[in-house]
Amino acid sequence: MATSSQPPQGPPLGNTQGPPYLPHTAAPGGAPTTSVDVPISAVSLALFIGGAIGHMGLFRLNLSRGHKFVPSAVAFGFCMARIVATVLRIAWSTNLTNISLAIAAQVFVAAGVVLLFILNLLFVQRMLRASHPRLGWSRPLSYLFKALYTLIGLTLVMVITATVQSFYTLNTNTRRIDRDLQLYGGSYTTFISFLPLPILACIQLAPRRGQPQPVDPFGKGSWTAKGLIVGTAAVFLTLGAGFRLGTSAMPPRPLFKPAWYHHKACYYIFNFGVEVIVVYLYLLGRVDQRFYIPDGSSKARNYSQHTAKHDCYGSHSNAKTLQDGKEEVKATKPENDEHR
Repeated sequence: MATSSQPPQGPPLGNTQGPPYLPHTAAPGGAPTTSVDVPISAVSLALFIGGAIGHMGLFRLNLSRGHKFVPSAVAFGFCMARIVATVLRIAWSTNLTNISLAIAAQVFVAAGVVLLFILNLLFVQRMLRASHPRLGWSRPLSYLFKALYTLIGLTLVMVITATVQSFYTLNTNTRRIDRDLQLYGGSYTTFISFLPLPILACIQLAPRRGQPQPVDPFGKGSWTAKGLIVGTAAVFLTLGAGFRLGTSAMPPRPLFKPAWYHHKACYYIFNFGVEVIVVYLYLLGRVDQRFYIPDGSSKARNYSQHTAKHDCYGSHSNAKTLQDGKEEVKATKPENDEHR
């Protein structure tokens, strides 16, 4: 993922005391101010707190019903990362000379969004396995998805390292390498955010030869609703990732001559704005119901054989009620025999 800062290409023009060193190039959003950034960050903070409460509330409610949906916990983790990022930006606005706050704020902005990329890719993978089981459950494709997930984590570590290092060195070549690594990270995560769209197209257009059922059922809700949720999230995530990549790829501009894409409105819209939409799309769209798959599906390589045994809601309580009923019958049977 491309970070919200562009490492300087030469020695800093201002204060060179450090490390860490003050940046001398313009960055999206610029230096935060108490008059503009604090109110906007406060609104973003409230929205992410609401998203965190909603997703964790659903996770705990579902868990109490025997319905473990880990993506809800992941969405909660993303909201918590964004809460930290907004708090750090507010703190940075009150202490602009604190470079450590600036570094931490940029790292959390860059790091958190990958969780949404992973979730959306996971949801479309479940749709692919349901619609085209032979392809979706094939070992080569399963290994490919695992490689994509692993590479996301490795790329995240690489980008964070490059971002932090760019503040602690004056070496021009090292900063050039750091910027190249950030551009690679932005390119890869933009690809990951866009990938669900062609997969959805493949799901809808590719013929299903030799399949007795239209779709291997999983979760609740219509197939169209599942596709709309994944597709809409992919569009917004790609919009944000593509904008960040495009601005990072542009030639660095002086600190006091920013371009239009460095404006604060662009920063908040293409970072926190699109992410809030996706967070509440998942929450209000009830992905915890629509994309739930029972435990053991990966080993069985299908969803339908487990869905009847493990309904999304009430399966645990229904099974317990049935078992209690059987025990009650067994307990009363000897009594009836005595009366006979």
